[in-house]
Amino acid sequence: MSAAGTALKASTTRAEGDGVTIGVEEEFLLVSRGSLLPAGEAAAVLAGMLPADLAGGSCAARELWDTEVETNTGICSDLAQVRDQLARNRAALRRSARAQGLELVPVGHPPFGTETAPPRRDGHYEWMSDAYAGALADQEICGCHVHVGLGDREAGVAVLNHLAPWLPTLLALSANSPFRRGRDTGFHSWRMMVLGRLPAAGLPPWFSSAAEYDADLDRLRECGLLPSDHGGLRLARLSDHLPTLEVRVADTTVTTGEAVLYAALVRGLVRTALGELDAGREARRCSDTVLGDALWAAARHGLDGPAVDPWSGTPTSPHAMASRLYRHIEDALAATGDLAEVRTLLHALLTRGNGAMRQRLAAARRGVPGALDMLVRDPVGETPSPVTPSGGE
Repeated sequence: MSAAGTALKASTTRAEGDGVTIGVEEEFLLVSRGSLLPAGEAAAVLAGMLPADLAGGSCAARELWDTEVETNTGICSDLAQVRDQLARNRAALRRSARAQGLELVPVGHPPFGTETAPPRRDGHYEWMSDAYAGALADQEICGCHVHVGLGDREAGVAVLNHLAPWLPTLLALSANSPFRRGRDTGFHSWRMMVLGRLPAAGLPPWFSSAAEYDADLDRLRECGLLPSDHGGLRLARLSDHLPTLEVRVADTTVTTGEAVLYAALVRGLVRTALGELDAGREARRCSDTVLGDALWAAARHGLDGPAVDPWSGTPTSPHAMASRLYRHIEDALAATGDLAEVRTLLHALLTRGNGAMRQRLAAARRGVPGALDMLVRDPVGETPSPVTPSGGE
């Protein structure tokens, strides 16, 4: 998590331990309107904004590459706040980018590009550049990270065990990076394949306690695989400086509505897990190999191909897993008043496809530049009448 995460810390006055509060980080690519290539103008884009341009409690910052910017909402208690802050932050960044002759692109990996410029070398980024060497060269990637308030680290580790099998489904829903250097990679989330080159950057393994979780972080640091002040690269983790659990599996989504859906699903999973733990039900342990297979299949096929059931290791479909996820967290969504909105947003996404599918449709008509046009069009809305997501197991 970059310096933008300090927005959450600044507005935290107590440890939120009930799994209700949420904060969302979004990373965006900056591209030149003329060349369509990534543009290292993050500092100029941020300098062109006033603090008042962002939603209350939010902030923006540079990322590992100066071709990227990140926004972080404040702490939100409901989806209306999340939607409002995400929309305002995106609009402020977009206005500033366009004033510089750039476009703000919500995408997981640059659709076009040549050999990337070196990453930043300040703070822990210098350590990463030296330690990860060539593995860092293609990490010009953008994700969406959701923080859920959870001050108890013991409970947080147990919740991570419950969450891990659902992370491939969250990726399939959010996958939005099919192109690299003007070519179709064949994957829905090429970002996930790039991220997986870094050490301990995949699904969180099973941990029996916070002490075991922390010992694993210490091991990674002692082995020279993580900076001394870093909370790890796994796709779900406990924050090392905030009272939150962070889920980092999603590509940056095309629309604000999709980011809201992702945030609601993550919070629903956390609250469902807390309920299971209160009832004395520990997470069912899955094979690490099968979980890795499920994640790979989600990155490769998204919502448009086979999926792997993380518990049984058998073939299933992404739509069946999405419906299963919805039913799994239905009570938690109802408790926070999110059920109708999630039902609507999920049905819309399953109907029109994830970002990767929509990029490919646009590219089929006008080539990869058409996909880029679709991404920067500032889409809004996506609110058909609520219906129950279809699909069996």
